[in-house]
Amino acid sequence: MTMPGASNDPAPTVGDGPLDAAAAMRLALAVSARVHGTTSPNPPVGCVVLDRDGRVAGTGATAPPGGPHAEVAALAEAGERARGGTAVVTLEPCAHHGRTPPCTDALRAAGIVAVHAGVADPNPVAAGGAAVLRAAGVDVTVGTLGAEVAAGPLRGWLHATRTGRPHVTWKFAATLDGRSAAADGSSRWITGPAARARVHALRATSDAVVVGTGTALADDPALTARDAAGTPVPRQPLRVLVGLRHPRPGSHLDAPDVLHLRTHDPDEVLAALHARGVVDVLLEGGPRLAGAFLAAGRVDRVLAHLAPALLGAGPAALADAGVGTIADILRLQVASVELVGGDLVVDAVPGPARGAVDPVAPWSADQAGPVPAVVDGGLGRKGRR
Repeated sequence: MTMPGASNDPAPTVGDGPLDAAAAMRLALAVSARVHGTTSPNPPVGCVVLDRDGRVAGTGATAPPGGPHAEVAALAEAGERARGGTAVVTLEPCAHHGRTPPCTDALRAAGIVAVHAGVADPNPVAAGGAAVLRAAGVDVTVGTLGAEVAAGPLRGWLHATRTGRPHVTWKFAATLDGRSAAADGSSRWITGPAARARVHALRATSDAVVVGTGTALADDPALTARDAAGTPVPRQPLRVLVGLRHPRPGSHLDAPDVLHLRTHDPDEVLAALHARGVVDVLLEGGPRLAGAFLAAGRVDRVLAHLAPALLGAGPAALADAGVGTIADILRLQVASVELVGGDLVVDAVPGPARGAVDPVAPWSADQAGPVPAVVDGGLGRKGRR
């Protein structure tokens, strides 16, 4: 499981030998991970340009809104070496003129003869780049490492584009018996430093971090992304407080940069965040807020940080999630289980509902049938298709 954080490190490098399309796509994924969290509402795309001999000539990733797209950045680095070469890009190149010209025009002008795209663009405004390039004589393949690309940095953007609402990851930390705090309410450091570092990396790539007023009053969380020394990193997510109660005066979330949404309705929360261009939402608590999102079918991914410890009493990690009988149990499909430090991190997605589409399934421009306008793969009973 990979949860990359924003980084100022140099771009990933490879040897001087030629790369095949799969190796180049993995490099493009690594490049895109460096800008994950900085491009919303635009997608975090990575691109690698190979020269005619298959050697890396340039790499690029999407700039913040208004800046160049990944293809343009990679072509600029490649220069004349791009002529006769191949572009390997995580998302189908755009064919429309928005804030910047179409990437299809840039690729044709640079003399690119082949393009490998990880996934097709589900945005009907920008889609069609593969067809435009093919009509110009460019050899185009869509679906290269599609599953890996769809589960990578583009995951949230693909979901938001298809559904019209942000992608929600529910992260929680608990003991093996499901307790998020001791009986006296103390809850600090249930998991170890390695797992907590993962959470800060995840915050750094999220557009917004959400908690309820109950958690704010009980724990006074800062919700900032911090490095190993505890220093806030340069790029911070939007901090969001949900509920009708006021935060405690002088607390971390009693601040002008905190968005306080005075509602208990998950759809109202997500609509407000979508209107702000939020793509990736990290839901951090508490148990009642998580239960409300689960009951509404508005959790798209679960990251469970489980400490090998037992409390036997105390608050549970999850409150009422709308399950009244075992027949309504909310089952998950486990994507991975990893030992992080001394803790287990379980990465899971919703089990498929009847007629639902896999929320991270790759879409290929060569597949029959249109990309659905709405894909509801969220957890819970309400709103499931």
